[in-house]
Amino acid sequence: MSVETIARIKITLDDVTPAVLRRVEVPLAIRLDRLHLTIQAAMGWTNSHLYQLRAGDVGWGVPDPNWSDGPLDARKTRLIDVLEDVGTKTLRYVYDFGDGWEHTIKIERLPDPMPSIAYPRLVDAAGRCPPEDIGGPWGYVELLEARADPKHDRHAECDEWFAGDFDPEIVDVKWLTEDVAALAKRWSRKSTPTRARRT
Repeated sequence: MSVETIARIKITLDDVTPAVLRRVEVPLAIRLDRLHLTIQAAMGWTNSHLYQLRAGDVGWGVPDPNWSDGPLDARKTRLIDVLEDVGTKTLRYVYDFGDGWEHTIKIERLPDPMPSIAYPRLVDAAGRCPPEDIGGPWGYVELLEARADPKHDRHAECDEWFAGDFDPEIVDVKWLTEDVAALAKRWSRKSTPTRARRT
């Protein structure tokens, strides 16, 4: 594997119906904290909770000196390191430890980068990301059921929670693509040639 290689990854939100999945292409040399931000942008999460990426028994995230068994520093590890050291092509990503949104990340293939394409980039999206702070997958199921049933005792509350226009089947691909592209733009190394000053 080369650091110039691109990883096409499939991100699936576990225990959620209808299915929520994304395909993104990232540099194989991406740091795990940046992979986290890419997942956030591609999924449509708000990046307002803690997270952890896991491979086998090892986890990476935001280190806490008061937590002896906490995650390793995601800023200090690259995706290529995880694939080479752990030897797996499937990772776990947990977002919001209270709600417990778990994702399965599979490395589908390792293509060469395409000229003039900025990475990361979103290549496929299906299903809308659930609202945050609703109690995880099980809370999401309950809210969808209550919203769909006008006789449910929580119908009005759930309808208000979803802001009226929420459709779990419809994903705003343009918005997600733009958010991922904004990360690519921010992280790209722009070397602007400097002109020698005339004296």
